[in-house]
Amino acid sequence: MQNAAKDEMLVLIRSLRSHIEADRELPGNVPSFSMQGPLPEAASQNRPAKGNTGRRTGVEGETVLSSSVPGGLDSPSAGKGRPTVTLPEGDAAPASQRSSDSPQILVPGPYRRFSVPEMPITTNGEGEVRALNNVRTDLGDCRRCALHMGRKNIVFGEGNPHAGLVFVGEAPGADEDDQGRPFVGRAGQLLTKIIEAMKMQRQDVYICNILKCRPPGNRNPAAGEIAACEPFLVKQLESIRPKVICALGTFAAQTLLKSDVAISLLRGKFHRYHNIPLMPTYHPAYLLRNPSQKRQVWEDVKQIMNMLADDSG
Repeated sequence: MQNAAKDEMLVLIRSLRSHIEADRELPGNVPSFSMQGPLPEAASQNRPAKGNTGRRTGVEGETVLSSSVPGGLDSPSAGKGRPTVTLPEGDAAPASQRSSDSPQILVPGPYRRFSVPEMPITTNGEGEVRALNNVRTDLGDCRRCALHMGRKNIVFGEGNPHAGLVFVGEAPGADEDDQGRPFVGRAGQLLTKIIEAMKMQRQDVYICNILKCRPPGNRNPAAGEIAACEPFLVKQLESIRPKVICALGTFAAQTLLKSDVAISLLRGKFHRYHNIPLMPTYHPAYLLRNPSQKRQVWEDVKQIMNMLADDSG
């Protein structure tokens, strides 16, 4: 009996140790840093070299990224100052509890810790990474959920297969379903303006959605539909290996971060999707209904620009 009890205790100790080690492996211990100085030319071109993962802190010079929203994204000026990019270990205090001049302090909150998706992603260039065309072949004439019965086209995604920046939206709308392309309606036109304000073109980035088929009446995605589609999104990201992911809207952000925190609390700071910085922000369709929020999206976009510029330098 004593040996059985001892063995059971050893199993419990090993289990506790594995949980502690797994928790230590979660993203964290990454300091805040700010970017100053002109945006490098590489940030307005195609993806920087994948081998360059250097980080700069405190480059001397004046910030050239305006706090005002550029043309097409018009909104009152957001004021001046350097945007701070933070890659948190855990949940950060809401912006209303933080001073813009002080470093972001990570505090315990009522939200659950973000966990990584179950399917691992290769982000360091090691091992075999599936090409996008193979992912599309695997998707095939997908009938994995009921959405196939009402769709016109599968909307897989489009853009640079080696993009440094990937935009992930929610689901195709009517225009996207008609054309088989992501973000081509009014919300897509606004996204194009955002990309151009970043000194890039649509062909420089990659654009896709959580769902590949349009939900009837543009309703919210159902849990089973997300479960059927998400593995293919994971494979897309695995193939592209972007420097930064921008999650557009509630469903994209919550799906990728495995969180139920509101987008208003997720946005404004970087989180980690595996080893990839992820910036949640409002969906362009939401901005069409709430144009006053364009300024906040522009603040999020500036942080993405700084992150891309930092990686290219």
